[in-house]
Amino acid sequence: MKSNPYPADVISVKRKTLFRATLFGAIGLLLAGFNANAQETWPVNGVSEPKDACYAFTHATIVKDAQTTLSNAILVIRDGKIIGAGPNVAIPKDAVVIDCKGKYIYPSFVDIYSDYGMPGAQQRTGGGRAFGAAPQLFTATKGAVGWNQAIKSEVNAIQLFAADESKAKNLREAGFGVVLTHQADGIARGTGALVSLAAEKESQTVIREKASAHYSFDKGSSTQDYPGSLMGMIALLRQQYLDAQWYKTQPAKEGLNLSLQSWNDNQSLIQIFDASDKWNALRADKIGDEFGVQYVIKAGGNEYQRIPEIVATKATYIVPLNYPQAMDVEDPNDARFVALADMKHWELAPTEPGAFEKANIPFCLTAADLKDTKSFIANVRKAIEYGLSEQKALEALTKIPATIVKAYDKIGSLDAGKLANFIITSGPVFQENTVLYQNWVQGNKYIVKEEGWNDIRGTYTLQFGSATYPIEIKGTQAAPALSYLGKDTIAGKIDIDGQLIKLNVPLTKDSKQQLRLSGVIGAENKWSGSGVDEKGQYNNWTATFAKAFVPKADTAKKKETPQYGKIYFPFSGYGYETLPKAEDILIRNATVWTNEKEGKLEGTDVLIRNGKIAQVGKGLAAGNAKVIDGTGKHLTPGILDEHSHIAISRGVNEGSQSVTAEVRIADVINPDDVNIYRQLSGGVTSSHLLHGSANTIGGQSQLIKLRWGADAEELKFQNWGGFIKFALGENVKQSNWGDRQRVRFPQTRMGVEQVLVDAFTRAKDYEKAGAGKRRDLELDALVEILNSKRFITCHSYVQSEINMLLKVADRFNFKINTFTHILEGYKVADKMKEHGAGASTFADWWAYKMEVVDAIPQNATIMQRVGLTVAINSDDAEMARRLNQEAAKSVKYGSMQEEDALKMVTLNPAQLLHVADRIGSVKTGKDADLVLWSDHPLSIYAKAEKTIVDGIVYFDRDKDLELRARIAAERTRLIGKMLGEKKKGAPMARPTPSREEIWHCEDLQAGHQHHIMRDVNHTEEDAK
Repeated sequence: MKSNPYPADVISVKRKTLFRATLFGAIGLLLAGFNANAQETWPVNGVSEPKDACYAFTHATIVKDAQTTLSNAILVIRDGKIIGAGPNVAIPKDAVVIDCKGKYIYPSFVDIYSDYGMPGAQQRTGGGRAFGAAPQLFTATKGAVGWNQAIKSEVNAIQLFAADESKAKNLREAGFGVVLTHQADGIARGTGALVSLAAEKESQTVIREKASAHYSFDKGSSTQDYPGSLMGMIALLRQQYLDAQWYKTQPAKEGLNLSLQSWNDNQSLIQIFDASDKWNALRADKIGDEFGVQYVIKAGGNEYQRIPEIVATKATYIVPLNYPQAMDVEDPNDARFVALADMKHWELAPTEPGAFEKANIPFCLTAADLKDTKSFIANVRKAIEYGLSEQKALEALTKIPATIVKAYDKIGSLDAGKLANFIITSGPVFQENTVLYQNWVQGNKYIVKEEGWNDIRGTYTLQFGSATYPIEIKGTQAAPALSYLGKDTIAGKIDIDGQLIKLNVPLTKDSKQQLRLSGVIGAENKWSGSGVDEKGQYNNWTATFAKAFVPKADTAKKKETPQYGKIYFPFSGYGYETLPKAEDILIRNATVWTNEKEGKLEGTDVLIRNGKIAQVGKGLAAGNAKVIDGTGKHLTPGILDEHSHIAISRGVNEGSQSVTAEVRIADVINPDDVNIYRQLSGGVTSSHLLHGSANTIGGQSQLIKLRWGADAEELKFQNWGGFIKFALGENVKQSNWGDRQRVRFPQTRMGVEQVLVDAFTRAKDYEKAGAGKRRDLELDALVEILNSKRFITCHSYVQSEINMLLKVADRFNFKINTFTHILEGYKVADKMKEHGAGASTFADWWAYKMEVVDAIPQNATIMQRVGLTVAINSDDAEMARRLNQEAAKSVKYGSMQEEDALKMVTLNPAQLLHVADRIGSVKTGKDADLVLWSDHPLSIYAKAEKTIVDGIVYFDRDKDLELRARIAAERTRLIGKMLGEKKKGAPMARPTPSREEIWHCEDLQAGHQHHIMRDVNHTEEDAK
């Protein structure tokens, strides 16, 4: 054996050095780990408590995602993240093991439309200044921001975010673990932050600080006047996109504009648009298409009514589940004011998610708009009951929202490496009686419901003192029920709070003998404690588990598949179950008012093929055409209302500025407006939808055909030259707007002229500007006027102002196409003719304000005799139903020829609107827009029996009677169904009258008339 070359003391020193090196190395490794993973800037007030615990959840049914379910599996998490999930996952030695036998584990839900942690709204939704306040023309927001207060693209949710444990708790109890939150305020709302619902510091819950950009059609807290209408909001958004592109060129004069800078920065994020309505969804998508943006659209719950159009947007939707409550319609006087459409929406709203799934529309679900998040899971179950599959429901709450916000690598499933966000339930999450026990967020446990975690049901032997009593625990796992098994089975009481238990055991039916016990639940379901008997004697007790509870087979009657009514197009009592189609029609042996050189033809046939007038003559062969007997009846061209305000959503005026040429009625057509149907019943086939008369240069108008049931795009008259609304007089200078309306220029008729001169001077300068100029939508429209590509319809009364506008037009070399109202037209008809202007007037309106005091009922006739093209218009949804009678008044007052009078509501307005080559007369090749009247069309007794547009019968008086019967039957059915809900004890809403918007020239959104809608019990005259 070799001798050791080192002395003993050296060996001792070396051993100590080696020990120290090993010890310090180990400490160093620990410190290295600490430095890498555990350091933070926040100081600790007390003893440090690093949260790196490891948990293993065993024997669970783990639903990793909507496609993968693992039985008797293990979930392991550490330090807030998932380590693994599966049947053979190794359990770390340091893991806290939690037995989840009989329980299900799902990924926590994700809601990508929330305002969690955001400050309260500064002002009511809808914006606008307070009642009686002076106009506000510019933003009140301080700083280097844009000019409009409703554009808040510089706002970042992360800078406003403050965790709110009370709201987080409510959301966790509904199953959510992560939300995308933003400040729901304004048209452009800035960015959203993706945050967890953990009860931690904000810095620990943020998953992504900028995850999305948000938009809406709501001004929110903005007190600025512009925009004051929906069309103004759309115009502002459109201009904002253009300005942001221009701002990229770094224009020196603009300076720093944080709103535009942020807008550009935010375009790389997910773009989410709060439409909250089916038609607004289509409007939002159209704006997105204009600028190459595909929005994720927050739905409103009524999109199921127009599924084909929703599919066509190719957008992903965020679908709320805030179903309307049944109304308490027991009182028939209340019920009569509730529209059938509202009743049907109550019944059909839960079908929306299922309809989206069936149509393959990508969507996720949100708890937004719910008054109480406690109803969320119940509403998901209701959606499943009405057609949504459970798999799609789970996807819509996990994978899909996580994927939309590009966070599926972190949330949305139970894959390794993701955040430990999961819920533990008593059974399949969407099953009726399933209990949500716990919601783990970022590895932190949050108890939702403790009762029922351990299934205590079964038979027990209760020993109280020396006596024993058999008891049975039944009921549900979450709500157990106690019974004493004596001579009789007597129900008692059991109350569990964590490990504490209270029992009330009646030994006799009269409960005179009973045991009142309290204690704790021990291991293996053995209970113990102390209590008192009926004599007041205290004693100890135990309850020993004897036999497991075996639930009886579910014999409960399965829920019947809900029965509900059909969807109508449009969603109105008078809508179609199936949209009508063009058919070949032969109208035989009618008196035909051609409006052509042939004049009025007796006993004449008109053949319609492919939506056009194919032949006009006598004895025409029908072929396969449907034959309508016109004997004793009159056939005329369809009526064209040159001045209408029907079918417009949320404002007919953008009256916040004197020049708003950028706004477009085309953006806000409302296809659901029942006035379309009502006017068809009066023979109207086309309407010129005009901006109001609140400002000198208003918005762009839109000619539509009354294709009842079509969407907004299908209503539009195709290949039509654009028009725009101008106005003169009292409305423009705000004469009747109140004492506070003294801010907006102009305030005098002289100022109106200067507004016009200034606008067209700016337009000419704009047109001359070279490349790189800022595109201005307002000036684009004015340049179109200068280049005869857009035509003017001008609201006018007083001859001096009419002369003024003619001179301004001559100065800038453009034409006034039509003076509308023009009640002093008879004074200046010669000058209008010289200029080339037409007239669209009222038949006999006068004396309703100062500037019309000189109006006379002979006005239309005088202008016609001078040689002007004259039309009679309505400017009123009610009067439009009787424009044939309005035209007839000129026969009475001015001795006008009958055929000329009819032309004032058919051919002449078609000429004024540049569409007389397609409509306005009965001529081969023209559109088959026709009306079959029961009598002479200028008679007060004439009724439109059939109104035809493009060869489609959109109004049939016989069919109308059938619709009224259908409405009555459907209302009766739905009222009975609502009363059934009341009988069941369901929460009921107060009956709310349904109101429709009836616009006129002078109406602002906040000041127009609302009329109560009626869709039943109309009289014969009402229908006309």
